[in-house]
Amino acid sequence: MFKKISCTCIGGGQAVRDAAEEAPVAVFVNGRHLTTVALSPGGFRDFITGYLYTEDLIRSPGEIESVRIEENRISVLTKNPFRRGSVKKTILSGCGGAVSYIDTQKLPIIDSDLAVTVPDIEAAVAALPAPGPLDAVALAEGGRIVACAEDLDRHNALDRVIGRGLQNNLDFSRTVAVGTGPITSEMVRKCLSANIPALVSTGSPTALAVEIAEETGLCIVGSAGTPEMAIYTHEKRIAGMGT
Repeated sequence: MFKKISCTCIGGGQAVRDAAEEAPVAVFVNGRHLTTVALSPGGFRDFITGYLYTEDLIRSPGEIESVRIEENRISVLTKNPFRRGSVKKTILSGCGGAVSYIDTQKLPIIDSDLAVTVPDIEAAVAALPAPGPLDAVALAEGGRIVACAEDLDRHNALDRVIGRGLQNNLDFSRTVAVGTGPITSEMVRKCLSANIPALVSTGSPTALAVEIAEETGLCIVGSAGTPEMAIYTHEKRIAGMGT
């Protein structure tokens, strides 16, 4: 997923550095263009399974009739070939598109009694790939990583691990999503779609992500793996922290 690229160092001299590869990939569902995304090469089956699931175009991998993967195109045929889809958005447009707002009533509510321990969070964070040019996201059970992916974008990486979990019949309600970088409202929405009860990151959440998570039952933990680790929402999902 990397290419050797020549560059000139500020201090003088030439160097060769690793550069992450980026592939623009068009996604077609039932013959219609759905979206175009920038992905790290490879692992497209995991990505498209998770992506269609978090966009509410399928509810299980069994609804996919076929997937054709080409260099810059993923073509999916579902068992309902007449189903038309669109990309979901966390921010919805108001009257005339002039106002944006969040309709949390249209988002799923977490249904899980999972309580996560701090040592399990620390173990999962420690098991993430070393920081590098790609974002990493994993699903963990009891501190043990059961699925992990890296991508140019952490949202794509989250779709990849959700897709892998679906294909392996993983019970998302017993897992924690662990990743690097800021926690955004889109990451929250994807966790809600999969019923993942806790989202942990080495970065901090946005104010919008916290607002949505608070209303939908998702636990957010930021700055994980550092002395500044903090629980932003639903601390009862962290063992010993709430009633």
